Amino acid sequence: MARISGVDLPKKKRIEYGLTYVYGIGLHASRLILDATGIDYNKRVYELSQDDIAAITNEIRINHMVEGDLRKKVAMDIKALMDLGSYRGLRHRRGLPCRGQKTKTNARTRKGKRKTVGAA
Repeated sequence: MARISGVDLPKKKRIEYGLTYVYGIGLHASRLILDATGIDYNKRVYELSQDDIAAITNEIRINHMVEGDLRKKVAMDIKALMDLGSYRGLRHRRGLPCRGQKTKTNARTRKGKRKTVGAA
């Protein structure tokens, strides 16, 4: 099983989709990484040699921010918005949608369970 950036990739998937299991790597970034390393998109994860895995790991380490570093950066960016007191920071602080969605009828995921008043 290939382990890249602390993530075990699924063995039977094609490598272009297997790399997307790493936080911070989507399909486009996965294809850029494979183009830079010269590995075929259709190769399965279990077919990778140790040299291929080392090349992918090296490419990710040099050119991409993934996993822990990326999660930390995103958390710090959100904290900075909240400290600034910007509109988006206030929405984050209150647990409401930040990107302009309506909240009258939807947004249950962000707002949480309904709070009823005086229901018996």
